[in-house]
Amino acid sequence: MSALPQTAPQAPTRLEDLGLDTTFARDLMLKTMFRMSLSLPTELARACGVMTPIIDALIDIARTQNLIETLGNRGVEVASELRYQLTDLGRARAQDALAQSEYYGTFPISLDAFEAQSKRQSVAGAAIRKAQLEAASSHLVLPPGMLDKLGPAVNSGRSILFYGPPGNGKSVLSEAIRDALGDAVFIPHTLVVFGQTISLFDPIVHQVIAGPQSDPHAIRSRPPFDPRYVMCKRPSVITGGELTLDMLDLGYNPVSRTYQAPLQLKATGGVFIVDDLGRQRESAQALMNRWIVPIEQRYDLLSLQSGQKFTVPFDTLVIFSTNFAPTDLFDGAALRRIYYKVKIDRPGQQDFLKMFVIMSRKAGFEPREDVITHMLRNLYPSPNGPFAAYHAPFLMSQMGSICDYEGIAREMTIPLMERAWENLYVDSDSSDAKGMG
Repeated sequence: MSALPQTAPQAPTRLEDLGLDTTFARDLMLKTMFRMSLSLPTELARACGVMTPIIDALIDIARTQNLIETLGNRGVEVASELRYQLTDLGRARAQDALAQSEYYGTFPISLDAFEAQSKRQSVAGAAIRKAQLEAASSHLVLPPGMLDKLGPAVNSGRSILFYGPPGNGKSVLSEAIRDALGDAVFIPHTLVVFGQTISLFDPIVHQVIAGPQSDPHAIRSRPPFDPRYVMCKRPSVITGGELTLDMLDLGYNPVSRTYQAPLQLKATGGVFIVDDLGRQRESAQALMNRWIVPIEQRYDLLSLQSGQKFTVPFDTLVIFSTNFAPTDLFDGAALRRIYYKVKIDRPGQQDFLKMFVIMSRKAGFEPREDVITHMLRNLYPSPNGPFAAYHAPFLMSQMGSICDYEGIAREMTIPLMERAWENLYVDSDSSDAKGMG
C-alpha cells in the first residue's frame, strides 16, 4: 500500500503529547529495559513504539531519580549514541512495576486518543457504494433487490438482523458485507485505563496491511504513523453458538495482571457477526439486552477487577443471523432496537438452477440437463424444491470426493448424483425430504 489513509494517527514527538501519566511511562520504559536488556535510546524507542525524543525525556527523568546511569558511547564517533543501564534502584523499581503488571514494550494508547481515532475512522462513515457490495457478493446468487436493502443498512452503521431458513447464505452474506468494507483502520496494540493495560490488537482478528516504512538508518526520523497502532483491514469478528455473556466483558489474566479486550471492542471500526442466534447458552433476549445501550448510544460500559467502570466507543456494525422467527427470540422492544431486518429466504427454482450451474463448473463438473431433470423430478419432493442455497455446493463437494476417491473423471451422471444425494439429509420414518435444510 503506497499511500496512507488520511485517518492515519501521527506519532507524538513530545512526552507531554503521549497522553500517558509520566510515572506510568517511565516505569514501562524501565520494565522494557529490564526484560529486553536494552541500553540504546533508539532500541528502546523501537521497542516502546515511540520516537527517540520521548525516550530521551524519560531517560532524563529516570537519571535525575537515580534509576538509570550512563555507560558511555557506543563506538568512537562523536554522533554515536550514549548507552544506559539500570542502577540497583532502577532494577528494584522495574521489578516492583513488573509485580504490578508484567506488561512491557509498546506504549499503550489513552482512552481519549482511542476515542478520537475511532471517530476519524468510524464504520458509519465508511459509505460503501453499490458497486463495492456487488463486487463483494459476486460469487452469490441473490434475489432481485437484495443489495438495495443491504446497502443502506450497512452505511447506517447500525444493527442488522438476517433471518430465514437455514443454509441459505446468511453467514456468507454477512462475510460479503465485511469484505465490501475494504478500507484501512488503525488498531492500538494496547489501551491504558486507570493504569491498567488492555490488549486490543489480535492477529487472529486483525489482518495487517503493510504500509510505507520509515528510514531504518535515520535515528530520529518521524514514522509514517504512530507505531503504537497497527494498520489493518476493517476487522471482522464472527461468533456463533459458543457466544456467552462473559465473552463480552474484559478478560483478566491473573498471571500477567493484564486485560484482554472483549470481542466487540476488537471489532471496533468493523463488523461483529453473531451467527446462529438462538443457539447460545444464554437466551437471545438476554444477549440483546446486553447490546441495547451500545447499539443505541454508540458506547459500551466495561469494568476492571477493581470495580472501576469506564466507557469505550462502540463503533461496530453488528449483524445478527438466525434460523428462528425473530418474534420467537425477542420481545417487541428488542426488535424495535434492531434497525434493519432482512429475510434471507429459500431460493426459487430459477435462482437455484443458477447456483447449481455456477457451483458445478467451479467444482470441475459440466452440468447435464438429464441429471438436473432427474434431480428435480425424482430426488426433490417436487420440481419446486424445497431448495436451499447450500444444496448445490454440498452436492458438488460430495460428487467431487467420490470421483477423487475412485480415481475417475469429474463427469456428472445420475448414479453419481444419487450417491451424493444420500448424504444431503438424514432419512426419517416418513422417508420424505422434510429433514432437508
